[in-house]
Amino acid sequence: MNGQRHWSLKLLLLVAAILVLVVVNLMIGTVAIPADSVVSILTGSEKEPVVWTNIVLSSRLPQTLTAMVAGAGLAVSGLQMQTVFRNPLAGPSVLGISNGAALGVAFVVLMSGQLGGVALSRLGYLGDAAMSMAAIVGALLVMLLIIWISNRVEGRGTLLIIGVMIGYLATAIIGVMKFLSPEEDVKAFVVWGLGSFSRVSGGDMLLFVAIMCVLLPLACLLVKPMNLLLLGDRYAANLGLNIRRARSQVIVSSSLLVAIVTAYCGPIMFIGLAVPHLARGLFRTSDHRVLMPATMLSGAVLALLCNLIARMPGFEGALPVNSVTALVGAPVVAAILFRRKR
Repeated sequence: MNGQRHWSLKLLLLVAAILVLVVVNLMIGTVAIPADSVVSILTGSEKEPVVWTNIVLSSRLPQTLTAMVAGAGLAVSGLQMQTVFRNPLAGPSVLGISNGAALGVAFVVLMSGQLGGVALSRLGYLGDAAMSMAAIVGALLVMLLIIWISNRVEGRGTLLIIGVMIGYLATAIIGVMKFLSPEEDVKAFVVWGLGSFSRVSGGDMLLFVAIMCVLLPLACLLVKPMNLLLLGDRYAANLGLNIRRARSQVIVSSSLLVAIVTAYCGPIMFIGLAVPHLARGLFRTSDHRVLMPATMLSGAVLALLCNLIARMPGFEGALPVNSVTALVGAPVVAAILFRRKR
């Protein structure tokens, strides 16, 4: 009972940290906006300056919500992959899903101009939509290939190696496309690969958040089979779990989360790999009934913190998210793991 109360208190602290970071993300940037003005803008008051209102509602709020939801999705995806493969180094990109999304975007950015005369990525909003759709299609095609393979191989290790090889193959194809493409298109693809929470705005942001609000609760429904998978295949099978079906369900859930986040934000590194370890270190349990919400909230906290640092005053524009996630997250996770080992 005391353990449950202790876990509940930590979950409430994570929720409080998210609320604080959301407000701070809306306040801090190139233009500093007081907290009371932020609250006034969010409640619909018209007494605040129009410039501040546009900054909060059109730029910072979509970016903050995107970071929060994307961080939660990547963290849950990483937890699912580490559970399925029982490998602490497994992450959202371990099966080549992110590479598949990158391959789809590479085709739009690098090859569409060569084949059609005009690169789709240069067509403004239409180009952004084409990149998002290409990323989703590429990721889902790789996911279907992985599911097909998982139903034909027994060992997790074999599936893991095949997923890594698919990722290398996609990277090699992208390398050939880069070599054949003009410098301007290569630069656009490299910028996309740095990852950003600021690409999503307006209706795209609402659609992204809505999709993730469906996928994340569905992932929570897999808590029981994930707990059984930790016991080992034989023991789980003796308890009535269909191993292949459970493994396929978890892989599909993880792949969909990665596909959607990568399509809208680009490849965001480190969060999916590190946050599950952070949650285990903070809560000291392997029970997914606790780990799932803990990982989800921890991922949102880390993503909001990284987004805040990337937009700190003093930087022109914003730093690439992937340049910040490892710098911020690695020392924190290392400290947690070191403390737990001691």
